[in-house]
Amino acid sequence: MPKFILITGRTTGQGEALHKGKESDEYRQATGLVEMNHLDRERLASLAPQGWGEPGGGQRVRVRTAFGEAELELRESDLPEGMIFVPLGPAANALIGAETRGTGMPDSKGLEAEVEPLVTSPPKLGGIEGGIV
Repeated sequence: MPKFILITGRTTGQGEALHKGKESDEYRQATGLVEMNHLDRERLASLAPQGWGEPGGGQRVRVRTAFGEAELELRESDLPEGMIFVPLGPAANALIGAETRGTGMPDSKGLEAEVEPLVTSPPKLGGIEGGIV
């Protein structure tokens, strides 16, 4: 699977949805995605199983790091090639791990991640189907 550099962070959508509650549909949608450069998405599409990204099915991917994995909706953005972005939330938590090395904050940027295209799949965050991690 292709390897990328993962960064996580806050977004306006994630912040607005947070005020509606972490169990709201808005929050799940705002944090259940991964952004990727257009050229990287095209390269990923060439490795995808038949039916990936067909109308109505969306483009779902599994992002995996040394700490965990999450199944997310793929969106294009103007990120540099080789980099992916996940908004802070349950999926990001599953991907960045909990070790803080005494700083109080886990590493949330610069992590190596693999991205695998999925044909169809219900949302999974850190092994908990549709739940809050």
